Amino acid sequence: MIGAIFLMATSAIGPGFLTQTSVFTVQMGAAFAFAILLSILVDIAIQLNVWRILGVSGLRASELANEILPGLGWFLAILVGIGGLVFNIGNIAGTGLGVQALTGGSVDPKIGGAISAIIAIVVFLWKRAGAALDVIVGILGALMIVLMLYVAISSHPPVAEAMRQTIAPEKIDFKIITTLIGGSVGGYIVFAGVHRLIDAGHTGPENLDYLTKSSITGIIVTGILRVLLFLAVLGVVTTGVVLSKDNTAADVFYHAAGEFGRRAFGLVLWAAGLSSVIGASFTSISFLTKQGFDPRKRGWLTVGFIVVSSVIYLFVGSAPQRLLLFAGAFNGLILPIGFGVVLWAGFFRKDLLKGWEPPKWTLYVGLIVLVGCAWMGWSSISRLPEIWA
Repeated sequence: MIGAIFLMATSAIGPGFLTQTSVFTVQMGAAFAFAILLSILVDIAIQLNVWRILGVSGLRASELANEILPGLGWFLAILVGIGGLVFNIGNIAGTGLGVQALTGGSVDPKIGGAISAIIAIVVFLWKRAGAALDVIVGILGALMIVLMLYVAISSHPPVAEAMRQTIAPEKIDFKIITTLIGGSVGGYIVFAGVHRLIDAGHTGPENLDYLTKSSITGIIVTGILRVLLFLAVLGVVTTGVVLSKDNTAADVFYHAAGEFGRRAFGLVLWAAGLSSVIGASFTSISFLTKQGFDPRKRGWLTVGFIVVSSVIYLFVGSAPQRLLLFAGAFNGLILPIGFGVVLWAGFFRKDLLKGWEPPKWTLYVGLIVLVGCAWMGWSSISRLPEIWA
């Protein structure tokens, strides 16, 4: 459970989310609180449905899609594979930004990203390190919460104003909201944790409580981190400080907690990036292979996925922050398709759920979220060239 929770959490609060929250808070100020609230509500509606429906069925998302319509699963796998590749390039970029912040700017992000990719490959191939990584990621997740709490308090954010604009925002930008949701639950992210539980055999109606508890715990962890990061950034932004456009998140922590804040943030960003690289690679390949596929071949496919992501980053990754923003927007386009497949099974394919019927309220709330995500995803298409320009 711990491994699945933090695989989901570190993917949802990886480099993309850290960068997006910092950049968008600078742009929108306290009004961004509404986007944070909306992202958490969307996360709850999506994760509760995805973890329980897939977990009870014992099928990965692509396998479930093929049961609904032959060939649909492979189409979804290709989309997630492409989205996962884009996101993985962003994750490697995030590790590069983390190393740059950790070393005080003395290491180029490309070099940091390349070193991190090599470490990810070594860790992935060394099977015993997988269990150790779960523990390390858990510790780093706790450190991230403590660090962000410290910085949020140190930056003296206007909490009352943030609470007011959570409910009554002065401005709303759905393109930004789509990018944020895409960066926190889009593409492969929403399936990362439950695919790991499926591989571990925690499936079927008898594990429903286990699946529910895992998803809710993961949502709570990510929700706390989202709020704390937003408040930390908002406190710095309201002072009128001009932040770096190339590594905004690191600059926020530097202004709030001095050199210690920058170095500590660099360590956490690097750790989040490294775990996200492994998570993105694992989940993307899980879509492209069937259950029971030769573990050794699957391992080499995953290593190849990391290598391809790294090579692309080294050639086109001159602006890592832009890559992370682009990845979130792109994955926001994939989210409605994958989530739509899961809801279809919940509504119309009870035969795949082994006698269990999802609560109607979760399905209808999920349907509302699906419509909203589809509309925002379609509208975000115009934002992709804008981000990359």
